[in-house]
Amino acid sequence: MKGRGYRYLEPAALARVRNLGLASRGVVEGFIAGLHSSPYKGFSVEFAEHRKYVAGDNLRYLDWRVLGRTDRLYLKQYEEETNLRAQIVLDASASMAFAGAPGGRTKLEYASFLAAVLAYLMMKQQDAVGLTTFDDKIRLDLPAGGSPRHFDEMMKQLEAVRPGKTTALSATLHRLADRFKRRSLIVLLSDLYDDPDALASAFHHLRHKRHELIVFQVLDRAEIEFPYRETATFHDVETGETIQVDPSYVRDDYRARFAEFLDRCRGVCAQCRIDHVLMETTEPYDRALARYLEKRAGP
Repeated sequence: MKGRGYRYLEPAALARVRNLGLASRGVVEGFIAGLHSSPYKGFSVEFAEHRKYVAGDNLRYLDWRVLGRTDRLYLKQYEEETNLRAQIVLDASASMAFAGAPGGRTKLEYASFLAAVLAYLMMKQQDAVGLTTFDDKIRLDLPAGGSPRHFDEMMKQLEAVRPGKTTALSATLHRLADRFKRRSLIVLLSDLYDDPDALASAFHHLRHKRHELIVFQVLDRAEIEFPYRETATFHDVETGETIQVDPSYVRDDYRARFAEFLDRCRGVCAQCRIDHVLMETTEPYDRALARYLEKRAGP
């Protein structure tokens, strides 16, 4: 995973967080005994499933009988080896293309840097990680894996992500809740621009399926503070609607409404026992992530 020159994997950021980890807090289907508490202790040698061989996999687990019958390479997987599934779910809708400052990082770029570092950390601790991107539809659904080749593919796919259309955040989460068959650690990177009540329903669905969630709400400071001074035309990139606004006339009401929206997002996460982490694009993502991971690992 080193020396590949991945766009979203910066050496300085890795240096800040490399000694931190992202372990589950609850009893999830853990990949490594001691790092995650697995409900399958005592059954680590029980066969679970086959999966296709990829370069770098341990040939020790190659199923020679399948090779003889089909001339294809498949590995045997066992319960303890197939337990943990971490899935990074990245919002790539049009609203994530916003950057308040000219030439600044968009929310999608910021979230992509965050996704790359999280994937690196989890694979470093030998967890299996996947990547899902969506706007109004699921655009990429890369299943969890743990090999160097898989990580390389994930980084390439991440670099290819472009802002899409309108968002269907809640509907996407409902689909994913039914799709993930094993209990997983799901990391959502999104601005959460959806109805909080609809989000609550989707979060409850995921929790009902016994998944653990972490929500990184990625926002630009301009969205929170509305610092504009001159009368201007504002364009909704998802609906196409435009409106001319005198900022001095609407600023106080806008700030109050946005603060209410943030409070509702925090409240929904708290109700569902989900970590909510507000990430502002003006703060270095590695610093904000390190602060969260240190807090999460604390007593």
